[in-house]
Amino acid sequence: MKNRLLPYIIALSALFVSSCAVFYSVYGLSQLFAGASKAVIVMASSLEIAKLVVASLLYQYWGELNRLLRFYLTIACITLMFITSGGIYGFLSGAYQETATKSELMDKHTLMLQTKQNRFNEQLKAEKELLIYYTEALSNPTMIQYIDRETQQLITTTSSRQRKLMTSQLNEVKSNIYMLNDSISIYDMKILEKEVSNEEVRELGPLKYVAKSLGVEMDKVVNYFLLLIVCVFDPLAVCLVIAANFAFSRNTTKGEVYRYFSDWTNIFTKRYYIKK
Repeated sequence: MKNRLLPYIIALSALFVSSCAVFYSVYGLSQLFAGASKAVIVMASSLEIAKLVVASLLYQYWGELNRLLRFYLTIACITLMFITSGGIYGFLSGAYQETATKSELMDKHTLMLQTKQNRFNEQLKAEKELLIYYTEALSNPTMIQYIDRETQQLITTTSSRQRKLMTSQLNEVKSNIYMLNDSISIYDMKILEKEVSNEEVRELGPLKYVAKSLGVEMDKVVNYFLLLIVCVFDPLAVCLVIAANFAFSRNTTKGEVYRYFSDWTNIFTKRYYIKK
């Protein structure tokens, strides 16, 4: 039972892997030649099917085929594997590039928000310095000291008018500090919302972690990862097709075929005589 079931499992696995490879390859090639995508889909689909048929043909009739034909079919199958791998690489790299582009746009938007927030932080720093200055100037209940902006000289005075003016300026500075803190908090929330809603960053998170751990650029990490997938994907599909042919040829010998044919012949013969 196990020997009879295994070839079908291998065949189903080969069909599934081959179908995925065909889809990724055909879609990737159609995106590469977007000007004639429908024609490319038809052409690439026919070539993908032909590749699997050629792989089975070479395995089944390797010793019976003409040497020149066998050589050509082998080269054609290998070339089609490279074409399929190129289509798969184009599909996967295009998907990564699309996600990376969206992530970069979100990062730029976040950076723009942070730049605006930094301006408010600089203004807040200046206002805090003014707050300290006015507070120290008004700390003496009888006299006030301040620096004249025109002459840059320290002036000491007991003028109540000047005290009221500086008190008014101090209140204005406090109001500005309150508004700036409020604006900075608003931009904090905007930046946090952008970071939370950025699905592309979460998708690229593992790749960024690997790139950071290895000290390599993320594009190089992605490129190596795609090459590993490409080197395994289509060659595995072709090898599974050959393995399915091998399993079926080993499982179903000529004697078993003759026995199955004889059994069905006897069944139909008995039914014929019973009806007669």
